[in-house]
Amino acid sequence: MEKEVQNFIFYLHNTKRTSGNTEMSYERDLKKMMQYFTGEQKISDITQITETSLNSYMLYLERSHFAASTVSRSVASMRAFFQYLYKEHRISTDPAENLKPPRVEKKMPEILTVEEVDLLLRQPSSRTPKGIRDKAMLELLYATGIRVSELIRLELSDVNLYVGYITCRDGEKERIIPYGTAAKKALQSYLHGVRDSFLHEEECPLLFTNCSGKAMSRQGFWKVLKVYARSAGIEKDITPHTLRHSFAAHLVQNGADLKSVQEMMGHSDISTTQMYMNLNVYKIRDVYAKTHPRN
Repeated sequence: MEKEVQNFIFYLHNTKRTSGNTEMSYERDLKKMMQYFTGEQKISDITQITETSLNSYMLYLERSHFAASTVSRSVASMRAFFQYLYKEHRISTDPAENLKPPRVEKKMPEILTVEEVDLLLRQPSSRTPKGIRDKAMLELLYATGIRVSELIRLELSDVNLYVGYITCRDGEKERIIPYGTAAKKALQSYLHGVRDSFLHEEECPLLFTNCSGKAMSRQGFWKVLKVYARSAGIEKDITPHTLRHSFAAHLVQNGADLKSVQEMMGHSDISTTQMYMNLNVYKIRDVYAKTHPRN
């Protein structure tokens, strides 16, 4: 069974061109499934797994108090895995074809107010190279709504300072996103001398690096963000995605059309972008509940 899982991960990496995080997630889910079948069910051959077997595994996950989101992700991993095996003629029927994931209640993302964003963006020091770099990263993140993984992969050639836009690449897809005056000013301050001080005369195509001139990690940026959130006195649970959500929500609140926001965010389905319209409705309801004299 382990060999089939490894072949599947190899297929994802080389044929589907999936990200490392996606591959790790699939592999983790499928190894957990393997442990259950080889241990609890004494099944060692992938062809012995049936729809009933998979349903019993889902029941095991639920009884083990795994979150509905975890079980749902495991179902997605199993469906992709067994569909692959079926197409490769390793199994005669697909036992995961009819698997239904548990219903996952969608949580509304944490959104910063405009005032909180302004306070956060005023935290980095303008007197140190690190502060100037951090300011540029935060301003660009809020100005464009790109993912942190996209931010740390941006290259110098992806930035057009004259016109004011970046070219963002997500796999084989590419999108052009404009940015405003504040982000442009922060980028200019960073690019005019500060960026070179991190590189120590070495060449690097990346727009942003860590203090050693190497690629920055998502975890590294998260730590930077947490420090500034604390110094700003923001008590909300801020993650690297918070500024992305805030960017979209603030655009929609100020009248941006969903199609434009969808394109800037890189959403494949506009229903994902619709979430920010719902957030606006909840805000209006809250204002109404607090201010209408007859409520």
